[in-house]
Amino acid sequence: MLANASRLLRLLTLLQSRRDWSGAELADRLGISARTLRRDVDKLRELDYPVWAGIGPGARYRLGSGAALPPLVLDDDEAIAVAVALRTVAGGGVTDIGETALRALMKLEQVLPSRLRHRVGAMQIDTVPVAADGPAVDTDLLTLVATACRDRQLLRFDYRSYDDTESVRRTEPYRLVSWGRRWYLVAWDLDREGWRSFRLDRLRPYTPVGPRFAGTRQPPDNGDAAAFLSRSVAEVWPIQASVLLHAPAETIRDRIWPLHGRLEAVDGHTCRLHLGADTPRMLAYLLSVLDVDFTVESPPEMVAHLHAVSARFDRAAISSSAYSDLSFDSGHRQTQPIIH
Repeated sequence: MLANASRLLRLLTLLQSRRDWSGAELADRLGISARTLRRDVDKLRELDYPVWAGIGPGARYRLGSGAALPPLVLDDDEAIAVAVALRTVAGGGVTDIGETALRALMKLEQVLPSRLRHRVGAMQIDTVPVAADGPAVDTDLLTLVATACRDRQLLRFDYRSYDDTESVRRTEPYRLVSWGRRWYLVAWDLDREGWRSFRLDRLRPYTPVGPRFAGTRQPPDNGDAAAFLSRSVAEVWPIQASVLLHAPAETIRDRIWPLHGRLEAVDGHTCRLHLGADTPRMLAYLLSVLDVDFTVESPPEMVAHLHAVSARFDRAAISSSAYSDLSFDSGHRQTQPIIH
């Protein structure tokens, strides 16, 4: 009986791990006959797991959606990962999900074994509220796009680009990427024949989604969707600059912002930063915090803006020095700054 129960759990775990399986694959994984597999599937159905099966020798098995959510099977690491994700999901830029995540977390922690509850409790995470830097994404939209990525189903949608241009896109969705409070879809654009990134809050999908596709294309950036996104997004800012940094690339790489810039090595002493932003003022700010000497190669108008910023800081330094001298002459006690 114990062996049968263990096998049922293994079968359920396999069915939950991907969209569908052939009977031969499942039987081979479990080390059982096709007849035993059919009996085990019937037992899962008796436990209200909606397992769907095709007909014939090539029949495939799939865990479907039922009238109620059946119990899920999670191993130790999966349970901890879910708990940590629920703790942090409130700030993820998805509408009306924070309270729902909290309820789910409370249910999960109630049923965790003591050894796992202790590990999760050691990961107390506080969330610092930050100002939203982009529109939140509707949960239904996020779920639809994520499912299309997982199941390799064609996705067609209306899209509003950065300059408010409207277009219809036909895509093979590849991966969702969360960046701060923004969500992006990385997909192959069938009409433009290339990999593209799309902000989820700017697309309106057509439903139902399209048929399945093969998914045999070489993924962008060797499968690193986040790296592809950082490179593509950095190239669509309205203000672009090329800046020569007087420092080796390896000493600068950790200081740049992939969302705004792309770095390339020039030689052992310099590197080039391709930087984008909404305004020249933002470009000047990003350059100032790099803490390295630089030369602006383009655009030419950026030089005048740097002069204006430099003059403002010079005036601040002069007025601050005068204030310090006045305070000292007036008999104010000078104190050393406290460094934390």
